[in-house]
Amino acid sequence: MSSSCFTDLAQQYIDGEWRPGTGSWDIIDFNPYDDEKLASITIATVDEVDQAYRAAARAQRQWAATNPYARRAVFEKALRLIEEREAEISEAIIAELGGTRLKAAFELHLAKEFLREAVHLALAPEGRIIPSPVEGKENRVYRVPVGVVGVISPFNFPFLLSIKSVAPALALGNAVVLKPHQNTPIVGGSLVAKLFEDAGLPGGLLNVVITDIAEIGDAFIEHPVPKVISFTGSDQVGRHVATVCARSFKRCVLELGGNSALVVLDDADVDYAVDAAVFSRYVHQGQVCMAANRILVDRAVADEFTEKFVAKVRTLKAGDPRDPETVIGPVINSSQAEAVSGVVEQALAEGATALVRGGRTDNLVEPSVLTGVPADSALLRQEVFGPVAFLVPFDGEEEAVRLVNDTPYGLSGAVHTGNIERGVNFAKQIDTGMFHVNDGTVHDEPIVPFGGEKHSGLGRLNGDTMLDSFTTTKWISVQHGRSGFPF
Repeated sequence: MSSSCFTDLAQQYIDGEWRPGTGSWDIIDFNPYDDEKLASITIATVDEVDQAYRAAARAQRQWAATNPYARRAVFEKALRLIEEREAEISEAIIAELGGTRLKAAFELHLAKEFLREAVHLALAPEGRIIPSPVEGKENRVYRVPVGVVGVISPFNFPFLLSIKSVAPALALGNAVVLKPHQNTPIVGGSLVAKLFEDAGLPGGLLNVVITDIAEIGDAFIEHPVPKVISFTGSDQVGRHVATVCARSFKRCVLELGGNSALVVLDDADVDYAVDAAVFSRYVHQGQVCMAANRILVDRAVADEFTEKFVAKVRTLKAGDPRDPETVIGPVINSSQAEAVSGVVEQALAEGATALVRGGRTDNLVEPSVLTGVPADSALLRQEVFGPVAFLVPFDGEEEAVRLVNDTPYGLSGAVHTGNIERGVNFAKQIDTGMFHVNDGTVHDEPIVPFGGEKHSGLGRLNGDTMLDSFTTTKWISVQHGRSGFPF
């Protein structure tokens, strides 16, 4: 991607205008692989957050009144623009996130799918007429936009996960203020704004503020204008977002962390399970909320699985994400790299064995495979956002179910078995929002409810659940004839 893109888009986008922030310091956007400075962005202040929300509120009413067929055209155009600019956006993902070419293609494919769904979603809201016990009364229930939605997107799939909330919220007649993660301000923020601006979205309906909580505190979520906050990120921050929203009587949609398990039962196709497990753990360096942190294998097939899994992991090429052969690129920043290395060191200190121990060069952390992590280790219950796999043997399904559920998280998971209904029965016993039989743990589809249980979030996104997230219901009754009153 041309450096001019990062230069040109290194601004705030408020009320249809590109302008610098007025904060006293800059967010520096680095390439996590080679530490090249991509952009310098003067941060937005509390005042600019207020301006963005006020602009959104002003623009929203006319947008809500716009014929949904006319709204739909914006998303059709945005989809065409992504297709035209795919190579450029892909280069931006590689540069700003350290995503591999495979990962960039995966993210762009899903982003296009979600825009296609937004096209349909514009026409989805339907009203109802509900019977009344009162003679002559007609009860109408309308589905109406909530108004303004605040979106906070993460660094791992910033383009996709910004579009995933922004597009449906807009399609359903709302306005949006988007705050991207400070490590991915362009791909997760201003690139999305540019896309919708060029697609003909009227000014003020989508605003992007690039800032940091060190500057604005809770202003983004406390502001009186937004009625819904859609947050994707860690459970620690999600808990804080939920607390602030509750104080302000706001709705929040939280897509948080995971500690997914991929389970290999004694009748599984081992070779296929190995392929699914390697992808589920190591896609985008393991920086995926649905990634398989834990790989649970029945002792009956554990030796065969472990041998083949380790052999495949050793073939994964780590290095420059621009190289099409690279499977493992850098993690997002140095603190993340240190945290991942720390997980391996802690596991070894607790008595685990490294079947593969990857080295670290700056932000490039090579894959590791660990076994023998003590059953009571906190590492087996937390999210590990990096290329480290824990292999855990078990004896029989009952123990497997107990182990899978022994975590505060409940996002995704998978089970491999030669008997489909055995797999479905297993899945029903797991406390997660999503579970997959004979597949990987990392999946997202535009019309299937996406979300987690326990510490993995509140609410759902995708398909019809977008209506629940970004619209509200309104009861209007009509009395035909005269109503009787007791006094």
